[in-house]
Amino acid sequence: MPHHDIFRLHDVTVRYGRRLALDGITTQIPCGGLVALVGPNGAGKSTLLRSLLGWVPLSRGEIRLGDLHPRHLHPRLAYLPQRAEVEWDFPIAVREVVAQGRWPSLGFFGRFTAAEKRKVDRALEELDLTALADEQIRRLSGGQQQRMFLARAIAQGADIFLLDEPFNGLDLAASAELLHLLHQWLAQGRTVIAAVHDLALARANFSHAVLLDTRLIAAGPTAEVLNDAHLDLAFRRRMPVLGARP
Repeated sequence: MPHHDIFRLHDVTVRYGRRLALDGITTQIPCGGLVALVGPNGAGKSTLLRSLLGWVPLSRGEIRLGDLHPRHLHPRLAYLPQRAEVEWDFPIAVREVVAQGRWPSLGFFGRFTAAEKRKVDRALEELDLTALADEQIRRLSGGQQQRMFLARAIAQGADIFLLDEPFNGLDLAASAELLHLLHQWLAQGRTVIAAVHDLALARANFSHAVLLDTRLIAAGPTAEVLNDAHLDLAFRRRMPVLGARP
């Protein structure tokens, strides 16, 4: 993937009814790296990911990747939902979830050919899920569940991965495994843009950060973005007032 690919956001504004979810975001997000979306709960991180996917109508503004709008970029863009959003009791096996990645390319009447099956098999193999292919999804560990969705994205043929709180609910071993995979992808020129709430994890592993609190607080190299002054701006106004200052 060419590294000159850049998401360009200009005055991106999103409203849910009367609630302002994103307010006039203008910035650039480079591809070919690990990018952390950081900010307090309700800051607009999930909304920004969905906006990059072209899933959310903008009240104002524009998003482009190079010269294209996101809706023209499928299957380059893949989304990993928060695990809490998934119906884990749904009776579906790992292989079937990964195979969903091929649906956008097949179209409504497309046939699932031997070549399509090989793409699914390769994605299962890359994410070390071949032995679990026939398991019902609720039987997986948290880390395996995340790898299943990443395999679906690989089967899709994506090279830009938008992950919504991928480390939530993972133990240390599963988080380390996921980070190792993301760094492998970085070496392959893939792009990961992830909503992250752990500031230490973001500082240690992500080269670029976007700090939000409905508005853009800062964007750029992680060490410059996640400094005390910027974090105070993003988080302080949401902290409860415990007593008046003298």
